[in-house]
Amino acid sequence: MTTMSDVAAAAGVSVMTVSNVLNGRPKVGPETRVRVLEAVERLGYEVNLTAKRLRSGRTGAIGLIVPRFDHPYFGELAAKLAVALTAVGRHLAVEQSNASAEGELAALSHARLATYDAVLLSVVGLHYDDVDRLRSAVPVVLLGEQDMPPRYDHIQLDNEGGAHRATAHLLERGARNLLIAAGGDEGFPSMTTARTAGWRRAQLEAGLEPRPDGVIELAAYEAAVAREAVRARLEVDPSVDGIFAITDQVAFGVMAGVRDAGLRVPQDVQVVGFDNLALGEQLAPALTTIDPTHDWVVEHAMDLLERRIAGEEFPPQHLVSPAPLVIRGSTR
Repeated sequence: MTTMSDVAAAAGVSVMTVSNVLNGRPKVGPETRVRVLEAVERLGYEVNLTAKRLRSGRTGAIGLIVPRFDHPYFGELAAKLAVALTAVGRHLAVEQSNASAEGELAALSHARLATYDAVLLSVVGLHYDDVDRLRSAVPVVLLGEQDMPPRYDHIQLDNEGGAHRATAHLLERGARNLLIAAGGDEGFPSMTTARTAGWRRAQLEAGLEPRPDGVIELAAYEAAVAREAVRARLEVDPSVDGIFAITDQVAFGVMAGVRDAGLRVPQDVQVVGFDNLALGEQLAPALTTIDPTHDWVVEHAMDLLERRIAGEEFPPQHLVSPAPLVIRGSTR
């Protein structure tokens, strides 16, 4: 069986240098790192993960708990996080909670947490009191829009600000009869509530009263559902000239619904989404949207995770990521 000493001899370095490379420590020059990795590949060296875990008490894994695998927002976030973790010698494990309290609690059970060094949890099903009762043996960083116990590190998106920017852009480009697709007030802090509030505030600040019938509530944030709802609405109300879609997935359906109603984007109805999904840039016209700045979220999540895993003591961090406007062809 090939040993770390064999790799060190083949690469002409010390055993410590091999260890630094395999553990992703930033103490090795790029040429030396390449030489060590080539020796690892050539000799077929494999790290004994079980022994390594027993020695260090670490698994090298970070858990990401998301509501759904099939939502592109979480897929794009997970992809960027996986790349960042690989660069520091860790790996990502993703679990689906089905957006339920039961699923999130199961992912945070002691047995599941024992397989991770830390966890990023996108909170959807659990509420403040549920999370406050949790006791975790590993660091937990929360993602999501609900108010959460202040003892946790928490990264949120500027939902209201992003929705405000999206709506203000529609107004600046001449739209006056605005709808919000998949909006509503859920009665508690949430993505839907915050983005609807931003849509309302932008209109009020511009001296416009939001239409009482301006909120299109959807049974699901899905393109097909949005498409049918928007088509039906525009066929009886062609005065609508601007729609803010609460997510890009919804926006894709909104744009199709506009076409189904015999209208054009952006000439007749301007559309802005929220999420900056890669697909939006490939549409015709390309979708104007709000960017959730995944790179920013990953950078700050990684910083919090690494510091917590290392045992660093510092006050819980409550961060709000920027949400800039990305202007494309679906607005004039």
